[in-house]
Amino acid sequence: MRLTYLYDPLCGWCYGAARALDKLAMLDNLTVELAPSGFAGEGARPLDERFAAYAWHNDQRINRLTGQVFSQLYRDQVLGGADGMFDSAPATLGMIAVGVTQLDRESDALKALQSARYVDGRDTSEIAVVVDVLDQAGFPDAAARVRAPDEALLDAYRNSIGKSRQLMAAFRMDGVPALLVSDGDKRRVLRSDALFGGVDRLAAELQAA
Repeated sequence: MRLTYLYDPLCGWCYGAARALDKLAMLDNLTVELAPSGFAGEGARPLDERFAAYAWHNDQRINRLTGQVFSQLYRDQVLGGADGMFDSAPATLGMIAVGVTQLDRESDALKALQSARYVDGRDTSEIAVVVDVLDQAGFPDAAARVRAPDEALLDAYRNSIGKSRQLMAAFRMDGVPALLVSDGDKRRVLRSDALFGGVDRLAAELQAA
């Protein structure tokens, strides 16, 4: 079976689901595919005071449910940054670059970008920050590709985002994180709320299938 995990690197709920995703990735006979989709391009918006307050409120709820850390540095330097943008295009491009250069380490790269943002308070909406995070986390080839993106990388970025959004439209998924399991020709949407409490039951269902 293949589990397609639709996510966005700037999505707090996706960060909250990280530990549950690790559990699913350990199941036998299940391949987890990361598929970015979300706040890049037309989904980007200014990170103004009102939106920052909304994000922080959600972040505290995620922390209570999952134990994932949303630090004061993140609140001050990312949510409270002057003239900030909520734009996942740079971080998503970084993830695509990792997929092209070190596909087997995609989940490690996602964790590094999430930790940089939510723990270290680094603004991963900025391309220079994404390049530095990837370089420091052991992804020098991906960092180099993001620093000077060629047409092949940009095509891979557009294709990946396009496919993810097509899936979301086809299966009427209205947000991320989202889960789609494929078994042969059969595909079905799984409850994403299981990532925040019922993951053991979900894992058992997948194992039984």
